[in-house]
Amino acid sequence: MELNKCVKESFAVIGKEGSTNDGEGFIQRLWEDANSHFNEVQRLAKKDGEGNIIGIWGAMSDLSRSFAPWEDGFTKGLYLAGVECDLTAEAPDGWTKWVIPAYEYICAENEEDIFPKVMEYLSENGMELAGAVHDFTDLKTGKGYMYFPVKLI
Repeated sequence: MELNKCVKESFAVIGKEGSTNDGEGFIQRLWEDANSHFNEVQRLAKKDGEGNIIGIWGAMSDLSRSFAPWEDGFTKGLYLAGVECDLTAEAPDGWTKWVIPAYEYICAENEEDIFPKVMEYLSENGMELAGAVHDFTDLKTGKGYMYFPVKLI
């Protein structure tokens, strides 16, 4: 397991929002909805200097939308399946925009059991989550990562 520290300034994600209250499989349904209507937000997606979309996020928050970790042993919370956009972008009808605060993160490539492994690492190193964990997909490499916020900036 390779872990990296990174800093990410506040950023916006426009996506399809759902809750654990929506039942089993809600995250998959959100992604299906977001992907099938991506043309509605594609122009809003933040791009790098080569015109490539910067990233796709599975952003998470507690139910109060304060970006705290999911509650009750990480079983209750909100999920936003979307794309990173400029902070000034406005969400079209049917989409939701979240502005995620700046954090220092421990980043890990998504692999089997990565969540409990990183949580154990944080505990062993005297760290705790400063916010909700997010999923990130780097479209250049196709690799998925989990971002564990450890310090609010």
